Amino acid sequence: MFEILLSLCLAGAPESCTERLVPVAAPDCPAAFARLPDVAPDWGADHVARDPRCVERPGSDLEFTEIAPGVHVHRGQVADVGPDNLGDVANIGFVIGRDSVAVIDAGGSRAVGEQVYLALRSVTDKPISHMILTHMHPDHVYGAPVLAEAGAEIWGHAKLPQALAARAQSYGESYGRLIGPGFAGSGLPVPARTVEDSARIDLGGRELLLVARPTAHSESDLTVYDVATRTLFTGDLVFDEHSPALDGSLRGWLDVLAALGDPMPARLVPGHGGPVLDWPAGIAALRGYLVMLRDETRAAIEAGLRLGEAVDRVGWSAAPGWALFDLYHPRNVTAAFTELEWE
Repeated sequence: MFEILLSLCLAGAPESCTERLVPVAAPDCPAAFARLPDVAPDWGADHVARDPRCVERPGSDLEFTEIAPGVHVHRGQVADVGPDNLGDVANIGFVIGRDSVAVIDAGGSRAVGEQVYLALRSVTDKPISHMILTHMHPDHVYGAPVLAEAGAEIWGHAKLPQALAARAQSYGESYGRLIGPGFAGSGLPVPARTVEDSARIDLGGRELLLVARPTAHSESDLTVYDVATRTLFTGDLVFDEHSPALDGSLRGWLDVLAALGDPMPARLVPGHGGPVLDWPAGIAALRGYLVMLRDETRAAIEAGLRLGEAVDRVGWSAAPGWALFDLYHPRNVTAAFTELEWE
């Protein structure tokens, strides 16, 4: 099969060009060029697309592992977002049914989404019918438009569209700064279908159960359960190795963790780390951290500590068990203190 590569340049700055892929999936070059106008995105006024060329489909830079029949997972780097990883810091998966494929999360830039597409296409040529986003955070969503261009319908929590719209400017500015030129062409997805409570997706003899969770890690957490293999994609409701990040409700997160066992999974795919964890052992470290954060924050509040004092004192004994702890833990204490001081 053939795809289209082109140079995407900042307007008026040709030295800024970076290579981007448009997923046309054509049997020959004439067909690839014919499909390009229907598939290529609007790159915006800040960028100019130049020199489109037809190439045999490249290989992918991302490694996916088949963790159960038809379930493939990529482990994102346990690292902060930067130019070296282009936002490849979150776990990504896809599930293959008889008729089509669903992708679950898509990485933190268009560049990562392109590599997800190429990795999937190295395994199957079945239609990509669904692009499911587990929540709003940018390291999980910026690759999704590539899969939409390839034919996928984007699904998410009912609160996802508003959450993305409210953060579009801040996400774009922060990820553009952190990733640099490799972020070129990245844009936030627009969900086509949302889930208020639960929904089922049929990939052809293979059913996925989507459950919209109450506010926990974030306000837009959605889990994906592959019925055939009992594999549960939790998004950032479960962290492994990577320090947890609280952007929702601490008490809500603990409640949701307690509900993840219905239906009972055989294995978990966390949002970071792993990429495969046993149930229920896989949530033990996270739950221990959240309980500690809750209890020590409550004790700090009861002792009359101010927020700044609590940030300096609460929970630092847990640091050896988590990567990036200095980056995320102070934010977690701040969020926990803000929530729990009004109990």
